[in-house]
Amino acid sequence: ENPGWYTAYTPYQAEIAQGRLEALLNYQTMVTSLTQMEIANASLLDEGTAAAEAMTMLFGLRDKALKTRNAVKFFVDQQVLPQTLSVLTTRATPIGIILEVGPIDSFSYGDDYFGALLQYPGQEGIAIDGKPWAERCQAHGIMTVVAADLMALTLLTPPGNWGVDAVVGTSQRFGVPMGYGGPHAAFLATKEAYKRNIPGRIIGVTKDTDGNRALRMALQTREQHIKRDKATSNICTAQVLLSVMAGMYGVYHGPSGLKAIASLIHHKAQVLAESAAKAGIKVKHQAYFDTIWLEIPEHKVRPIAEQAGVNFYYTQQGVGIAVNETTSDSDVEEILAILGKALGVSMAQTEPNRAAIDGAIRRTSEFMQEEVFNTYHSETELMRYIKRLESKDLALNTSMISLGSCTMKLNAATEMIPLGWTLWADMHPFAPLDQVQGYQEMLE
Repeated sequence: ENPGWYTAYTPYQAEIAQGRLEALLNYQTMVTSLTQMEIANASLLDEGTAAAEAMTMLFGLRDKALKTRNAVKFFVDQQVLPQTLSVLTTRATPIGIILEVGPIDSFSYGDDYFGALLQYPGQEGIAIDGKPWAERCQAHGIMTVVAADLMALTLLTPPGNWGVDAVVGTSQRFGVPMGYGGPHAAFLATKEAYKRNIPGRIIGVTKDTDGNRALRMALQTREQHIKRDKATSNICTAQVLLSVMAGMYGVYHGPSGLKAIASLIHHKAQVLAESAAKAGIKVKHQAYFDTIWLEIPEHKVRPIAEQAGVNFYYTQQGVGIAVNETTSDSDVEEILAILGKALGVSMAQTEPNRAAIDGAIRRTSEFMQEEVFNTYHSETELMRYIKRLESKDLALNTSMISLGSCTMKLNAATEMIPLGWTLWADMHPFAPLDQVQGYQEMLE
């Protein structure tokens, strides 16, 4: 809502963009720390795009042995999110990549595969130890991608510890509304060795002519900026404002705050799982973060849930329930009341008596130890930090920007006001169509 941030030009001129560049560097640093990867870009469009970019990046990185054996298959964990699979399918077909979707434990590790993707945690909430999978892939020369939940990585073992080639995901849960699916800032973190192949932009630290610390866009792999045959991606749009928001969420809460939020989320999921199990409902997975999967029929639950104004996630395999930091104790009570009424059983909140995140999947390493994530923990401190960064930039609220670009087709401030409305911003992308008639009318 601050024009000092949303009307600034793409940071091609580092001299008038030091504030945004620092905010983006914070975002990259947060991502690399949580994933335990070596580098990360300054954002992509969404998780599906990031997964597809990782797939095509690894396809281009195939060595002579993989090309000789015509390795064109990419294995996708059946726990992948449906929107991610859709984008992967669209991007794979034109360049000759063959997607194979199935259970991760049935992967054959055949010579015709160049890469594989694991969702962590999976669509049904399951969190597995991916290290044996990653090591076996490496032994067969197969490159690996993990689509991970950033918030979950405050509690779960980071995929970087498994030696994977890339980690992708979205930063939506870091202070950005769902917005019926977007916009959200995605990320792609990978190995230092792949820095010339990563799509998008990387913000780097350098020195100015006086020898002082300065920031600039260190790498761009877009064909507009380098020789077309050297470009690794046609992705040129970063979600700068959204990644700034997510990065500031990390700055404000810091490692302790983020871990406290994640622990609260996980505890509510545990209460739901334990309460369901005590009432005789089968909980499909025993290791999870924020989503539980109940093996109960949709037709018994859905009418009662929707009558109460509650949406669950339904498939032929059962009912999925996901919670977040906005889920209250009264919400948990309401969910249990719905399940109890649907199944004709008595349900009460039950405190967990076992750990759902333990052993090899429990994170033991520290994260986000940099000063910036451990300084601005009051509203006043954060407000002043944001203002200091804003004052380093040139935007339309202070000056005309004498550059012409497709990025300058800005919306009027009055047009942006609805973005903050709760009924607009908080709509879940999987909400039934009859509940999103306003969105549908706009899209059509």
